[in-house]
Amino acid sequence: MSVERRPAWLKVRLPSGPNFRELVGVMRTQALHTVCEEARCPNIGDCWERKTATFLILGNVCTRHCAYCAIAHGLPTELDAQEPERVAAVVARMGLRHVVVTSVDRDDLKDGGAGMFARTIRRIRELAAGCSVEVLIPDFKGDAAALRTVLEAEPEILNHNIETVPRLFRDVRRGGNYRRSLELLARAKTWGRRGLTKSGMMVGLGETVEEVHATMRDLRAVSCDILTIGQYLSPGKDYAPIARYYHPDEFAALKREGLQMGFRHVESGPLVRSSYHADEQAVAAAT
Repeated sequence: MSVERRPAWLKVRLPSGPNFRELVGVMRTQALHTVCEEARCPNIGDCWERKTATFLILGNVCTRHCAYCAIAHGLPTELDAQEPERVAAVVARMGLRHVVVTSVDRDDLKDGGAGMFARTIRRIRELAAGCSVEVLIPDFKGDAAALRTVLEAEPEILNHNIETVPRLFRDVRRGGNYRRSLELLARAKTWGRRGLTKSGMMVGLGETVEEVHATMRDLRAVSCDILTIGQYLSPGKDYAPIARYYHPDEFAALKREGLQMGFRHVESGPLVRSSYHADEQAVAAAT
């Protein structure tokens, strides 16, 4: 049964402000996509006014159809070879000190798009020296070579979201695999890479608090450094329903639990998304 009424703590202001309008213009003129828009993120007004955004590469059509995600799914278009150049140019133009790059799933590509991630990271480094790079990557269907391609470009933070608990994983994250996602994060550590690993979860899909804690322990078991936890908000009637809304006090309790488990940083709150204030997360985890 879906919960209909949204509590007051989930209400946000409509996007506005000069920085927001400027960034909208930049994205349109450069023909770039952001997950902020495609996934209908509630924080778009806050983040864009702070001149932070999560760039979406490899197009805006996903080969998977997850039950929680508003991004369009279907047959993707051809790759845009100039996309890494345009992303890096915008990062340099905005003077960003931390940038997040993510993508749709591209199961139609041999490397899942790993090569484009690597090119984008390297081009940002060339055009925006001093800007740290965080990548939020798909699972690449468990392809170790694809993961290594991304890691060799040395992003400061490698993020792969676990999204939900094992019991709900198959229904919520279609095409994914819980153990495969944990293995990806484990490989990033066991291969001795520099930098931090990160993952994120949604709550409110019907999981129990005990299941959330168990998933958090699974992430710590593979030495995940940073964890984000936020409220699931259904994009519409054709998506997974909201089972319940967590109270801000419950998010605070999850943060305390995560820090006790040993995460270097936990961002937990109703409106938290994987890239919410990612620049601040990176600083907090590094200290």
